[in-house]
Amino acid sequence: MADETPAAPPPPPPFVGPLEDKDRIFTNVYGYQPWTLAAAQKRGDWDKTKDLLALGQDKIIDEIKASGLRGRGGAGFPTGMKWSFMPKESRDGRPSFLVINADESEPGSCKDREILRHDPHKLIEGALVAGFAMRARAAYIYVRGEYILEARVLEAAVKEAYEAGLIGKNACKSGYDFDVFVHRGAGAYICGEETAMIESLEGKKGQPRLKPPFPAGAGLYGCPTTVNNVESIAVAPTILRRSAAWFAGFGRENNRGTKLFQISGHVNRPCVVEESMSIPFRELIERHCGGIRGGWDNLLAVIPGGSSVPLVPAAEMMDAPMDFDGLRALGSGLGTAAVIVMDKSTDIVRAIARLSYFYKHESCGQCTPCREGTGWMWRVMERLVTGEAAVEEIDTLFQLTKQVEGHTICALGDAAAWPIQGLIRHFRPEIERRIAARGGAAPIMEAAE
Repeated sequence: MADETPAAPPPPPPFVGPLEDKDRIFTNVYGYQPWTLAAAQKRGDWDKTKDLLALGQDKIIDEIKASGLRGRGGAGFPTGMKWSFMPKESRDGRPSFLVINADESEPGSCKDREILRHDPHKLIEGALVAGFAMRARAAYIYVRGEYILEARVLEAAVKEAYEAGLIGKNACKSGYDFDVFVHRGAGAYICGEETAMIESLEGKKGQPRLKPPFPAGAGLYGCPTTVNNVESIAVAPTILRRSAAWFAGFGRENNRGTKLFQISGHVNRPCVVEESMSIPFRELIERHCGGIRGGWDNLLAVIPGGSSVPLVPAAEMMDAPMDFDGLRALGSGLGTAAVIVMDKSTDIVRAIARLSYFYKHESCGQCTPCREGTGWMWRVMERLVTGEAAVEEIDTLFQLTKQVEGHTICALGDAAAWPIQGLIRHFRPEIERRIAARGGAAPIMEAAE
């Protein structure tokens, strides 16, 4: 009788928090230490950066791919794959560029601000590593116009890095020339979209471009360009130092690594905190925010990823894993991990109407469905707040969101439609109750307790 081969042991369960301090990438997120180069080096930044570059461009990209890092700006596209789209050599003499999106304008999102003002050297070193991997000649950091202090700190940190020979000609004595430029935006939400940001960098009106061509083929000044979020770039050197396997050890499959969560609203202690991907919502709130204001029975709904993702009602949100796939299964998304918590004191219809006004105001007007549709959606939402509508208009509004969603050049149309869709999906009885109270058509179903 042949010996039976023993079965392989099952893989270890994913680590989903709580994260230990030794595993945190952003060790100065609260600004307890100076942002300066000397302080950053004591925290481990710029440590043997030349050796990281010596790994080689393809090896760096392979490591980022193996780490499972997905873009931290909202879309969640695999970062290493995005870097690999850049051409390995210039066929016509055009340089390549890295553009870093620090135009943090998503309502509820405030993580990049903390990196810019407390840990800017982590971003600058990340820009060098990422730029080298993609064979970029320079990095342009596009900073939100309202971030005045943050921009000043970043500019001073860039100056320090130049003076220390860490960037510029022969950066870190690696033989590679790499420049970093800081550009301040003018306060337009639409410039968070990568091609609108490129247009703004070129001195033009911030409006998204039709694609193709994609930025990796023709981006800034017509040259190959990659646009990444601040957090996505800032974590790259630490991943290379500690290994891709270390980073991939956090979170569930396809949702790897650590993440900065920004928690605001009706919690006892709002905060920005770095945690493991996939940590359950309840544990995240209890551990770092001291629970929901008034207790968990007082929770009404949560917007888990910034204003552009649909809300999730309390019953579904309680034990949800905070990652891309877990929240997508609930009909929402992780987005930038800007967690907006709403308790039962919230006028949920008015809250979504306020977001509708924001998207109407920020539409660039290039696409007709968005230009006209955002105005229509906001005006209907304003009437639903007071109940001055007919029940049938709820379905009409939902149909209108579907005419906007997916019919625009960029995702602003989707962002304007999804909050309303989430409201109607989960809180339609409340809308109908208001209409009935104003003497409109009787509600189809009783409002939930």
